[in-house]
Amino acid sequence: MRAMVLERPGAPLALRERETPDPGPGQVRLRVEACGVCRTDLHVVDGELPDPKLPLIPGHEVVGRVEALGDGVEGIEKGTRMGAPWLGHVCGDCRHCREGRENLCDAPGFHGWTLDGGYAEAMLVEAPFLVPLPEGVDPAPLAPLLCAGLIGWRSYRKAGDAQRLGLYGFGAAAHLLAQAAIREGREVHAFVRPGDAAAADFARRLGCATARGSDEAPDAPLDAAILFAPVGDLVPAALRAVRKGGRVICGGIHMSEIPAFPYSILWGERRVESVANLTREDARSFFEQVDTAALEVETTEFPLDEANDALARLRDGRLTGAAVLIP
Repeated sequence: MRAMVLERPGAPLALRERETPDPGPGQVRLRVEACGVCRTDLHVVDGELPDPKLPLIPGHEVVGRVEALGDGVEGIEKGTRMGAPWLGHVCGDCRHCREGRENLCDAPGFHGWTLDGGYAEAMLVEAPFLVPLPEGVDPAPLAPLLCAGLIGWRSYRKAGDAQRLGLYGFGAAAHLLAQAAIREGREVHAFVRPGDAAAADFARRLGCATARGSDEAPDAPLDAAILFAPVGDLVPAALRAVRKGGRVICGGIHMSEIPAFPYSILWGERRVESVANLTREDARSFFEQVDTAALEVETTEFPLDEANDALARLRDGRLTGAAVLIP
């Protein structure tokens, strides 16, 4: 099979021919239909996330069809469309797993970081971590839902009942979450890279009440803000933007250093909280509670061997919505 392989952090991915893997006990092999290109992939490739499996096939927004079953796999039929998200393994024994917080597992496995992912024609997945996906639709718009959608959903739930919601960084996750929040009657305010008129126009077209640069203040205090841009300077900016008792949710896995800020902007029982990974329950609740068919998923498709170009465009902010690789 063909795969785009990370051989050294900081180096471009290399197109390689690899043996198509056979599933072991409890595993399923997916024939990849589409794989989203996520900012987390960029953090792995650029060496900002430590200790990746090397060599590594990135990718964790994977839509595919079940091609082969390992011993012991039941209740899954060949040909079924399934998704493979970021979380690919948990120990089941640590305190966090026992408390129902498997996203904090002490010995986890993550597709595209510690496990091979979907920048390939096929991949292996532990059967319990597969996500059932709808049939009869284009696979490309489904791919971003498996991380941008799921992490956005987990971040959104941590924002509580916020009626005035700010989204900092209007990319793959924010453009999906904005639509879901607006349909629930929330007032959504987009904060984009300063000077990015295209992103601001996109946010307004999706129904955001306002769209302005992330260096600007909102017209009135927010109830909560969710940060998808991995920019530490935005944490104090968001704290200044939320009301007393407001929440600032950091939705990324990596962020640049957060600068010192005065206690006065945290005082008033404001709260800063991070989102770490996701759980299988996040996936279930997202696909049960969100009308995914009604979401306008903005994608730009790339062939598998152009993964480096897709990553470069994401790195430089030259994408609207999400990039998707089609093997």
